[in-house]
Amino acid sequence: MAAAAASAGAVVGGRQFRRARAAVAQPLGVCSGGGGLSLVADAGALAQAAVFNAVGQPVGCEPDRWIGAAWPPSLVLQGRFCRLEALDAARHGRDLFICLHADASRANWTYLNQGPFASLDAWQSWLANAIQAERTCYYALIDVDSGMAQGMAAYMNAQPEDGCVEIGGVHFSPAMRRSRLSTEAMYLMLKQVFELNYRRGEWRCDAHNASSARAALRLGFTFECLWRQRRVSKGRNRDAACFSMLDHEWPARRLALERWLHPINFDAAGRQRCDLAHFMARQG
Repeated sequence: MAAAAASAGAVVGGRQFRRARAAVAQPLGVCSGGGGLSLVADAGALAQAAVFNAVGQPVGCEPDRWIGAAWPPSLVLQGRFCRLEALDAARHGRDLFICLHADASRANWTYLNQGPFASLDAWQSWLANAIQAERTCYYALIDVDSGMAQGMAAYMNAQPEDGCVEIGGVHFSPAMRRSRLSTEAMYLMLKQVFELNYRRGEWRCDAHNASSARAALRLGFTFECLWRQRRVSKGRNRDAACFSMLDHEWPARRLALERWLHPINFDAAGRQRCDLAHFMARQG
Protein backbone atom coordinates (compact mmCIF):
# COMPACT_ATOMS: atom_id res chain seq x y z
CA MET A 1 0.00 0.00 0.00
CA ALA A 2 1.09 3.55 -0.56
CA ALA A 3 2.22 5.61 2.40
CA ALA A 4 0.39 8.78 3.40
CA ALA A 5 1.15 12.28 4.51
CA ALA A 6 -1.10 13.20 7.44
CA SER A 7 -1.38 16.35 9.45
CA ALA A 8 -3.88 17.72 11.95
CA GLY A 9 -2.69 21.30 11.48
CA ALA A 10 -4.59 24.52 10.87
CA VAL A 11 -7.75 24.58 8.81
CA VAL A 12 -7.11 25.61 5.22
CA GLY A 13 -10.20 26.88 3.43
CA GLY A 14 -12.42 24.64 5.54
CA ARG A 15 -11.50 21.64 3.37
CA GLN A 16 -11.35 18.20 4.93
CA PHE A 17 -8.23 17.18 3.01
CA ARG A 18 -6.12 18.44 0.14
CA ARG A 19 -2.84 17.96 -1.64
CA ALA A 20 0.00 18.87 0.70
CA ARG A 21 2.66 21.48 0.07
CA ALA A 22 5.74 21.64 2.26
CA ALA A 23 4.98 25.21 3.28
CA VAL A 24 1.69 24.32 4.96
CA ALA A 25 1.84 20.66 5.98
CA GLN A 26 4.56 18.42 7.33
CA PRO A 27 4.48 15.27 5.18
CA LEU A 28 4.51 11.94 7.03
CA GLY A 29 4.93 10.00 3.81
CA VAL A 30 4.66 10.19 0.06
CA CYS A 31 1.72 8.94 -2.00
CA SER A 32 2.47 6.65 -4.91
CA GLY A 33 1.40 9.38 -7.32
CA GLY A 34 4.24 11.60 -6.12
CA GLY A 35 2.12 14.10 -4.14
CA GLY A 36 1.40 14.28 -0.46
CA LEU A 37 -1.99 13.75 1.15
CA SER A 38 -2.72 16.19 3.95
CA LEU A 39 -5.60 15.45 6.31
CA VAL A 40 -7.00 18.59 7.91
CA ALA A 41 -9.58 18.73 10.71
CA ASP A 42 -11.87 21.78 10.86
CA ALA A 43 -12.56 22.09 14.60
CA GLY A 44 -15.22 24.73 14.08
CA ALA A 45 -17.19 22.60 11.64
CA LEU A 46 -16.83 19.44 13.74
CA ALA A 47 -17.87 20.96 17.09
CA GLN A 48 -21.30 19.89 18.33
CA ALA A 49 -23.94 22.33 19.53
CA ALA A 50 -23.81 23.41 23.17
CA VAL A 51 -26.19 24.73 25.81
CA PHE A 52 -25.41 26.64 29.00
CA ASN A 53 -25.82 25.10 32.42
CA ALA A 54 -27.10 26.81 35.57
CA VAL A 55 -23.75 28.51 36.21
CA GLY A 56 -23.31 29.74 32.64
CA GLN A 57 -20.86 27.10 31.39
CA PRO A 58 -21.24 25.68 27.87
CA VAL A 59 -21.99 21.94 27.95
CA GLY A 60 -23.07 19.37 25.40
CA CYS A 61 -26.72 18.92 24.53
CA GLU A 62 -28.66 15.88 25.70
CA PRO A 63 -28.85 13.20 22.97
CA ASP A 64 -32.21 13.47 21.26
CA ARG A 65 -34.38 10.48 22.22
CA TRP A 66 -31.32 8.23 22.49
CA ILE A 67 -31.81 5.25 24.85
CA GLY A 68 -28.54 3.38 24.35
CA ALA A 69 -27.10 0.99 21.78
CA ALA A 70 -27.11 -2.80 21.57
CA TRP A 71 -24.15 -5.15 21.52
CA PRO A 72 -23.49 -6.41 17.95
CA PRO A 73 -25.25 -9.80 17.67
CA SER A 74 -23.64 -12.84 16.03
CA LEU A 75 -25.77 -12.52 12.93
CA VAL A 76 -24.93 -13.35 9.33
CA LEU A 77 -24.94 -10.12 7.30
CA GLN A 78 -26.00 -11.04 3.79
CA GLY A 79 -25.26 -8.91 0.75
CA ARG A 80 -25.42 -9.39 -3.01
CA PHE A 81 -21.68 -9.94 -3.41
CA CYS A 82 -20.47 -10.90 0.05
CA ARG A 83 -21.65 -12.48 3.27
CA LEU A 84 -20.32 -11.67 6.73
CA GLU A 85 -20.13 -14.54 9.21
CA ALA A 86 -18.89 -14.58 12.79
CA LEU A 87 -15.23 -15.47 12.37
CA ASP A 88 -14.30 -19.00 13.41
CA ALA A 89 -10.61 -19.92 13.43
CA ALA A 90 -11.27 -23.55 12.56
CA ARG A 91 -13.80 -22.87 9.80
CA HIS A 92 -12.31 -19.77 8.16
CA GLY A 93 -8.66 -19.86 9.23
CA ARG A 94 -7.21 -21.82 6.31
CA ASP A 95 -8.98 -19.76 3.62
CA LEU A 96 -7.86 -16.53 5.27
CA PHE A 97 -4.29 -17.73 5.72
CA ILE A 98 -4.03 -18.57 2.02
CA CYS A 99 -5.64 -15.42 0.62
CA LEU A 100 -4.02 -12.95 3.03
CA HIS A 101 -0.56 -14.39 2.33
CA ALA A 102 -1.07 -14.53 -1.46
CA ASP A 103 0.99 -11.37 -2.04
CA ALA A 104 4.60 -12.54 -1.94
CA SER A 105 5.78 -9.04 -1.00
CA ARG A 106 3.69 -9.20 2.22
CA ALA A 107 3.01 -5.47 1.73
CA ASN A 108 -0.55 -5.94 2.96
CA TRP A 109 0.80 -6.65 6.47
CA THR A 110 2.94 -3.53 6.82
CA TYR A 111 0.42 -1.38 8.72
CA LEU A 112 -1.14 -4.15 10.81
CA ASN A 113 -0.03 -4.78 14.38
CA GLN A 114 0.46 -8.50 13.70
CA GLY A 115 1.76 -10.80 10.97
CA PRO A 116 2.64 -11.98 8.49
CA PHE A 117 2.59 -15.52 9.87
CA ALA A 118 5.07 -18.27 9.08
CA SER A 119 2.57 -21.12 9.41
CA LEU A 120 -1.12 -21.94 9.42
CA ASP A 121 -0.87 -23.07 13.05
CA ALA A 122 0.61 -19.74 14.15
CA TRP A 123 -2.11 -17.87 12.25
CA GLN A 124 -4.96 -19.92 13.68
CA SER A 125 -3.55 -19.51 17.17
CA TRP A 126 -3.52 -15.73 16.74
CA LEU A 127 -7.05 -15.78 15.31
CA ALA A 128 -8.39 -17.87 18.19
CA ASN A 129 -7.03 -15.33 20.69
CA ALA A 130 -8.14 -12.28 18.69
CA ILE A 131 -11.79 -13.29 18.52
CA GLN A 132 -11.85 -13.64 22.32
CA ALA A 133 -10.86 -10.01 22.93
CA GLU A 134 -13.26 -7.94 25.01
CA ARG A 135 -15.61 -5.50 23.25
CA THR A 136 -14.68 -7.04 19.90
CA CYS A 137 -16.67 -8.94 17.26
CA TYR A 138 -14.77 -10.33 14.25
CA TYR A 139 -16.31 -11.26 10.90
CA ALA A 140 -15.07 -13.40 8.04
CA LEU A 141 -15.89 -11.74 4.70
CA ILE A 142 -17.15 -14.41 2.33
CA ASP A 143 -17.25 -14.12 -1.46
CA VAL A 144 -20.79 -15.23 -2.35
CA ASP A 145 -19.70 -16.66 -5.71
CA SER A 146 -16.85 -18.84 -4.44
CA GLY A 147 -18.01 -19.39 -0.86
CA MET A 148 -14.45 -18.67 0.27
CA ALA A 149 -13.37 -16.24 2.97
CA GLN A 150 -11.53 -13.37 1.26
CA GLY A 151 -10.99 -10.98 4.15
CA MET A 152 -11.84 -10.05 7.71
CA ALA A 153 -13.03 -7.07 9.73
CA ALA A 154 -14.26 -6.41 13.24
CA TYR A 155 -16.26 -4.21 15.53
CA MET A 156 -13.74 -3.05 18.13
CA ASN A 157 -13.80 -1.02 21.33
CA ALA A 158 -17.60 -1.28 21.37
CA GLN A 159 -19.14 1.01 23.99
CA PRO A 160 -22.93 0.54 23.81
CA GLU A 161 -23.36 2.74 26.89
CA ASP A 162 -21.89 5.67 24.93
CA GLY A 163 -23.11 4.64 21.50
CA CYS A 164 -19.61 4.36 20.03
CA VAL A 165 -17.96 1.51 18.10
CA GLU A 166 -14.94 1.21 15.82
CA ILE A 167 -14.74 -0.71 12.55
CA GLY A 168 -11.21 -2.08 12.61
CA GLY A 169 -9.01 -5.08 11.93
CA VAL A 170 -9.91 -4.65 8.26
CA HIS A 171 -7.81 -6.89 6.03
CA PHE A 172 -8.76 -7.65 2.42
CA SER A 173 -7.15 -10.21 0.14
CA PRO A 174 -5.68 -8.90 -3.13
CA ALA A 175 -8.77 -10.20 -4.96
CA MET A 176 -11.09 -8.28 -2.67
CA ARG A 177 -9.40 -4.88 -2.72
CA ARG A 178 -11.07 -2.09 -4.69
CA SER A 179 -14.07 -4.29 -5.45
CA ARG A 180 -17.80 -4.34 -4.90
CA LEU A 181 -17.21 -7.03 -2.27
CA SER A 182 -15.09 -4.77 -0.09
CA THR A 183 -17.42 -1.77 -0.39
CA GLU A 184 -20.49 -3.89 0.31
CA ALA A 185 -18.83 -5.47 3.36
CA MET A 186 -18.19 -2.03 4.86
CA TYR A 187 -21.73 -0.93 3.93
CA LEU A 188 -23.21 -3.95 5.75
CA MET A 189 -21.13 -3.27 8.87
CA LEU A 190 -22.01 0.43 8.91
CA LYS A 191 -25.69 -0.34 8.33
CA GLN A 192 -25.74 -2.64 11.35
CA VAL A 193 -23.89 -0.07 13.49
CA PHE A 194 -26.62 2.50 13.08
CA GLU A 195 -29.48 0.00 13.14
CA LEU A 196 -28.19 -1.01 16.59
CA ASN A 197 -28.59 2.64 17.62
CA TYR A 198 -24.93 3.61 17.83
CA ARG A 199 -24.36 7.34 17.66
CA ARG A 200 -20.82 7.13 16.29
CA GLY A 201 -18.80 4.79 14.11
CA GLU A 202 -15.01 5.12 14.17
CA TRP A 203 -12.20 4.26 11.75
CA ARG A 204 -8.56 4.44 12.79
CA CYS A 205 -5.42 3.67 10.85
CA ASP A 206 -1.68 4.14 10.82
CA ALA A 207 -1.15 7.74 9.72
CA HIS A 208 1.18 6.51 6.96
CA ASN A 209 -1.45 4.16 5.54
CA ALA A 210 -2.79 6.17 2.60
CA SER A 211 -4.97 3.32 1.32
CA SER A 212 -6.85 3.06 4.60
CA ALA A 213 -7.23 6.83 4.98
CA ARG A 214 -8.60 7.14 1.45
CA ALA A 215 -10.97 4.23 2.06
CA ALA A 216 -12.37 5.97 5.15
CA LEU A 217 -12.93 9.23 3.25
CA ARG A 218 -14.45 7.40 0.30
CA LEU A 219 -16.98 5.66 2.57
CA GLY A 220 -18.03 9.01 4.02
CA PHE A 221 -16.05 9.14 7.26
CA THR A 222 -14.76 12.53 8.43
CA PHE A 223 -11.15 13.03 9.50
CA GLU A 224 -11.02 14.23 13.11
CA CYS A 225 -7.50 14.13 14.49
CA LEU A 226 -4.05 12.62 14.58
CA TRP A 227 -3.06 10.74 17.74
CA ARG A 228 0.70 11.21 17.90
CA GLN A 229 2.85 8.36 19.21
CA ARG A 230 -0.30 6.31 19.84
CA ARG A 231 1.62 3.06 20.15
CA VAL A 232 4.75 1.12 19.21
CA SER A 233 3.97 -1.48 16.57
CA LYS A 234 6.52 -3.91 15.13
CA GLY A 235 9.28 -1.83 16.70
CA ARG A 236 8.12 1.38 14.98
CA ASN A 237 6.33 4.48 16.20
CA ARG A 238 2.69 4.48 15.11
CA ASP A 239 0.68 7.68 14.84
CA ALA A 240 -3.04 7.03 14.44
CA ALA A 241 -5.31 8.94 12.03
CA CYS A 242 -8.85 9.01 13.42
CA PHE A 243 -12.10 9.26 11.45
CA SER A 244 -15.75 9.19 12.43
CA MET A 245 -19.27 8.90 11.03
CA LEU A 246 -22.25 10.04 13.12
CA ASP A 247 -25.81 8.75 13.22
CA HIS A 248 -27.31 11.86 11.63
CA GLU A 249 -24.80 11.59 8.77
CA TRP A 250 -25.60 7.95 8.01
CA PRO A 251 -28.86 8.35 6.03
CA ALA A 252 -27.11 10.32 3.28
CA ARG A 253 -24.09 8.00 3.32
CA ARG A 254 -26.40 4.98 3.16
CA LEU A 255 -28.22 6.28 0.09
CA ALA A 256 -24.94 7.03 -1.69
CA LEU A 257 -23.55 3.56 -0.95
CA GLU A 258 -26.76 1.82 -2.00
CA ARG A 259 -26.89 3.75 -5.28
CA TRP A 260 -23.25 2.94 -6.02
CA LEU A 261 -23.83 -0.76 -5.27
CA HIS A 262 -27.01 -0.96 -7.38
CA PRO A 263 -26.61 -3.24 -10.43
CA ILE A 264 -27.56 -0.38 -12.78
CA ASN A 265 -24.32 1.38 -11.81
CA PHE A 266 -22.21 -1.41 -13.39
CA ASP A 267 -21.82 -2.52 -16.98
CA ALA A 268 -21.82 -6.12 -18.20
CA ALA A 269 -18.10 -6.42 -17.41
CA GLY A 270 -18.63 -5.21 -13.83
CA ARG A 271 -17.10 -1.77 -14.40
CA GLN A 272 -18.64 1.09 -12.46
CA ARG A 273 -20.50 3.76 -14.42
CA CYS A 274 -20.18 6.41 -11.67
CA ASP A 275 -17.75 6.36 -8.77
CA LEU A 276 -18.88 6.52 -5.15
CA ALA A 277 -17.69 10.14 -4.83
CA HIS A 278 -20.32 11.10 -7.42
CA PHE A 279 -23.13 9.68 -5.28
CA MET A 280 -21.67 11.10 -2.06
CA ALA A 281 -21.58 14.58 -3.62
CA ARG A 282 -25.19 14.28 -4.76
CA GLN A 283 -26.31 13.45 -1.22
CA GLY A 284 -24.39 16.40 0.22
